[in-house]
Amino acid sequence: MKMAVEKVDQTVFEGDGGGYYIRSNSETPFYAGKLLLRPLGFAPPHYGDSNKICLVLEGTITVGLVAPNSTEEKVFLINKGDVVPVSAGMVSWWFNGGDTNAVLILMAETSKALVPGQLSYFLMAGVQGILAGFQSNFVGKIFGLDQKESEKIVNSQQGSLIFKLDHGIKFPEPNDHLEHKLYASIDDPSSKVKVNSGGTITSLTEKNFPMLGMIGLSARFVKLEGNAVLAPSYVADGSVQICYVGKGSGRIKVVDNEGKLAFDTKVGEGDLFIVPQFFPTAQIADDCGMEVFSVITSSKPVFGQLAGNTSVWSALSPVVLQASLNITPETEQLFKSKNSKSITIVPPST
Repeated sequence: MKMAVEKVDQTVFEGDGGGYYIRSNSETPFYAGKLLLRPLGFAPPHYGDSNKICLVLEGTITVGLVAPNSTEEKVFLINKGDVVPVSAGMVSWWFNGGDTNAVLILMAETSKALVPGQLSYFLMAGVQGILAGFQSNFVGKIFGLDQKESEKIVNSQQGSLIFKLDHGIKFPEPNDHLEHKLYASIDDPSSKVKVNSGGTITSLTEKNFPMLGMIGLSARFVKLEGNAVLAPSYVADGSVQICYVGKGSGRIKVVDNEGKLAFDTKVGEGDLFIVPQFFPTAQIADDCGMEVFSVITSSKPVFGQLAGNTSVWSALSPVVLQASLNITPETEQLFKSKNSKSITIVPPST
């Protein structure tokens, strides 16, 4: 896989209610999209052909989910930093009832989609909706409606992918007692690794967020302080990382299976890059710091650390390390001593 920095900026739709944008490169089965909802913007009920994970970058959004063959609509409110998994075939709708814009980034693995590399949506309503496709005469027969009634049902909504609703509309209140947790926060301290003056790593996997087991994906959020470094690691189970820079800027370094830098590039807010299977990667933040949100193609990924007390350098016996690196016992002891503590994020040197 050839690595490159991309933008999620190809316009699919823009209107009064908001816009929808995607990455332009569909040569790989990994998909990224961005949903902008302006105040009173509404993305009507729809389902997609791939599992996806969504992260709120800005604002507050009311979400409704309906599972196939379920008679229950699950409604909840999500804010900046909240993560929502949505499985293929599940109906969802999204509404911005606030006074400021709301932005959502979504990423998916689409190898089983209608068109690999793309995420196809099926709208329940509007000019591109399923009912419009079946046409009013057929809809009338199915639901026992006369011609006038079926015309109203099928043709009254002339909006498309996103539309703006009228002031005063009142959407359902969030469900108070949901049986299962439907969203998680990247600020959840129970799933976070924190390094003073360095930053944080939040991991959302099937273990701490069981909903992810249903879609076979997980999420990781890395927040680096200015000039901090995310130590090298690789996903040992062969999963792929789809990474989006949500804030700040920095540098990404990725090494291939020939021991060469496959990727050594400056990235900034809004950039997207994909790390191939097994390739070790590291991140270095600029003075302003950097935040990177990643979706991983496994619900329980295994990260192999390449620095610190859980790395291979710490585990190898002295003679093996000396022979492998062609170093003296004194240098081997020095190197081992430098890997005696946890190294996930390296704070800037003072």
